[in-house]
Amino acid sequence: MPIVFAPQGKKLKVIKVLAEEKTKKHLENLGITIDSELIVLSEGGGSVIVSVKDSRLALDRELATKILVI
Repeated sequence: MPIVFAPQGKKLKVIKVLAEEKTKKHLENLGITIDSELIVLSEGGGSVIVSVKDSRLALDRELATKILVI
């Protein structure tokens, strides 16, 4: 499921990133890689706030729909 539909406060595992190669590399530099764990902290205002490796990231809704988690 895409991050935008994931429950808040639950540990999730990234299984696929459906973005262009340049965007994938940028996400990897931020800590969002295949098999990485993240937690959705909040959603609203067109963005999703996630916690990844002791840091918080704000992802726009369009990008968040391209990151699939279980």
